Amino acid sequence: MANHVFNTVRTQDNTAAMPDAIPLHDTETHADTDMQAHRHDRLEGRTIAILATNGVEEVELTEPVAALRNAGAQTVLVSPTHGYIQAMEGDIHPTHRYQVDLLVSQAHARNFDGLVLPGGTTSPDHLRMDDDAVRFVREFVQADKPIAAICHGPWTLINANGVRGHRITSWPSLRADLTNAGAHWVDEEVVTDGTLVTSRNPHDLKAFCPAIVALFATVHHHAPQ
Repeated sequence: MANHVFNTVRTQDNTAAMPDAIPLHDTETHADTDMQAHRHDRLEGRTIAILATNGVEEVELTEPVAALRNAGAQTVLVSPTHGYIQAMEGDIHPTHRYQVDLLVSQAHARNFDGLVLPGGTTSPDHLRMDDDAVRFVREFVQADKPIAAICHGPWTLINANGVRGHRITSWPSLRADLTNAGAHWVDEEVVTDGTLVTSRNPHDLKAFCPAIVALFATVHHHAPQ
């Protein structure tokens, strides 16, 4: 895996990103502002996959990436979509387009130290119906690699058989889905259960971002760079 942050890996057919697409490392977020004076290297050498597609909730994409980057991690935007993905605010308002680094059909958990599943309603709904996306998430589950999911992100985990027996939170409408899949659902801002961290919504990002850095810092064997 290339030792760079976003926009480092061409898609298989060399599809170029759209001219108005933004590499995630070029965005400025609240996490950047809050953490600029507190940069550290807890995640140095680690490579984290961010799995998302069109309709992803923008702050649930950009804020975790900023927190991971400030902690020294490399991040790779993985998607079934070629070129770029359209982010949203509240599922309704289009915001920015972000360049995809790697098609999920080419991606394997063995090349990463952890996985982040942002929310928004549309992105996780598409991902859980995509065979390659579900296979990619399942590889993390089977390898017991750390996974962080927020809002509707756990939807894809259900299809990857990754929630049974876990204490987990999410957007409230997923409660029945997660319970039926064998999870113990709770209404808390952030829940850490083994190699899984979950949160409910964008308001929980201030708790979610430090929790995912702490989770990924527990990884001892780094993925190949």
